[in-house]
Amino acid sequence: MSRIGIIGAGAWGTTLSILLAENKHEVCLWTYEKDVFKDIADYHENKKYLPGFPLSALITPATDLNEAAAGKELVIISVPTQFLSKLGLPSVKAPVLSASKGIDEETLRLPHEMIGADAVISGPNLAKEIAAGKPAATVVASSNLDTAKKIQKMLSSEKFRVYTNDDVVGVELGGALKNIIAIAAGAADGFGLGDNAKSALLIRGIAEMTRLGVSLGARAQTFSGLSGMGDLITTCSSSLSRNHYVGYELAKGKKLKEILASMKDVAEGVPTCRAAVKLALKQKIEMPITVEVHKVLFEGKDPYTALTSLMSRAPTSE
Repeated sequence: MSRIGIIGAGAWGTTLSILLAENKHEVCLWTYEKDVFKDIADYHENKKYLPGFPLSALITPATDLNEAAAGKELVIISVPTQFLSKLGLPSVKAPVLSASKGIDEETLRLPHEMIGADAVISGPNLAKEIAAGKPAATVVASSNLDTAKKIQKMLSSEKFRVYTNDDVVGVELGGALKNIIAIAAGAADGFGLGDNAKSALLIRGIAEMTRLGVSLGARAQTFSGLSGMGDLITTCSSSLSRNHYVGYELAKGKKLKEILASMKDVAEGVPTCRAAVKLALKQKIEMPITVEVHKVLFEGKDPYTALTSLMSRAPTSE
């Protein structure tokens, strides 16, 4: 049994606490929201972000960061990327695992760079499916293989298969960039464009994700794995995907502000899209899908026109 602190009690942070408690680890789950703290403390349930899933007595809530992080064998950060710079994480001796997905819009840094994480976790991991006990797999990446293996052992179970990797940048970028493609995929589904169009979108999406990743030092093959293509397929296909939902609702004529206001959780693809366009310009990488999503989200372009713009681009080789 290990003592583990999780910073962030959204759906994914809470699901990670469930997985760890099932493996008999003690978990301190931090939240800044008093109603979430009270529900976990009084009812053993996160009614706001993961309703309907009972939480083990091994999971205790906290609103103090020091309480959640001090004296732990592992600290997991599961906070939306745009809030990481304001988190004020205390210094800890334990390994830090980043479970955040995105790119900081101001600095263009990845989450592990912002918080000095020792490892990152990413994969096709829809929180509600995993919390319900459905099988899934993920990747823990670290430049230190011993750290990756330690975290792998803590999280692995017969229902949750954990792989290790040393390509931290590739694994983290896969988890961030696929959310942008998922917005486009949601719009394609909303317009009823069919499976051929959706498949083309996913494949060309992974191509531009890979181009940017390689330019930043990632390995191309990482984007063919769980944290790349695996996560992309899930996020672009599932009704549980927040980013797919954003695209689908845009296709139905709703405005972005209205869509985001209706959601409890953060659709990470929206802020990440701004950062990705900046990175693409900096790295001189062509990312046509990402650029069109940016035009829809922030420049007022019609979603259907954006999708047809991709089809009418000058012919080229694959």
